[in-house]
Amino acid sequence: MSKLAVVSQILPFSCVDGPGSRLVIFLQGCNYQCKNCHNPQTISLCSACGDCVDHCPEQALTVIASQDTELKSKPHVVWHSTKCTECDTCLRVCQAQSSPKTVTYTLEQILEVISCQRHFINGITVSGGEASLQLPFVITLFKAIKSSEQLAHLTCMIDTNGSLSRTGWHKLLPYLDGAMVDLKAWHQATHYYITGRDNKAVFNSIELLAQHNKLYEVRLLHIPEVTDYDTQIDALAAYLTQLPSDIRVKLNAFHHHGVGEIASTWKQCTQADIEKLAALLSQRGVNNLALPALYL
Repeated sequence: MSKLAVVSQILPFSCVDGPGSRLVIFLQGCNYQCKNCHNPQTISLCSACGDCVDHCPEQALTVIASQDTELKSKPHVVWHSTKCTECDTCLRVCQAQSSPKTVTYTLEQILEVISCQRHFINGITVSGGEASLQLPFVITLFKAIKSSEQLAHLTCMIDTNGSLSRTGWHKLLPYLDGAMVDLKAWHQATHYYITGRDNKAVFNSIELLAQHNKLYEVRLLHIPEVTDYDTQIDALAAYLTQLPSDIRVKLNAFHHHGVGEIASTWKQCTQADIEKLAALLSQRGVNNLALPALYL
């Protein structure tokens, strides 16, 4: 099992990434190419091409050869956070939709971060990017938390696009307390248009997790006139009502923050749009709905 993780951000406290108060670990890398991605710099791993280094106005980036045998001595970009002014020039010039502002953590380092917060949180959530792409580390981390006297009270959850295989889920299930799964569209064609991949694995993941009582939440990001939740409302509602009644269905509202050129032309989702979708689902028996607290 891998004991290294490439992390784009650690959020020490969150109330929107699972039940209760949670520490959230955002892992770098994603296997989707969502047109509406609000954090496209988390999609790819840095190739150490050096473009960002040359463009950094604060000289906060350097390329060095790794001395770590687990990284196989490949060159990588080092981010000097104390020099960085968060101008995001590096993100704008990167042609690979990546970020040099990632940090490689060992298992021990991540556990230390969690330990410092253990009195203030109910659990941890791994997110992304797509956290399941670093599955060996996630399994190792969750297993370590479950076996730790200091940390065993914390729940371990994953926020995922649902693309993990059944084999992968079965490896994770013994250490997993719950999952939040994004169902980005009902029809395969619509899902493919938005993400670049079909949604067969997503449905498989939702059903497998529900069978094992590990599905906490199904998330629907409503993009007016793009996602097909409203036009396929009968089929969607019929599917959701077959899931256990305690599983939440969270409605999220699309906005333009951070998205690329195509998605920036799409209509933003208003409170009225969400309330209309919620009413259509409620009328068809979908009751455990969670609506956004804020709209942008």
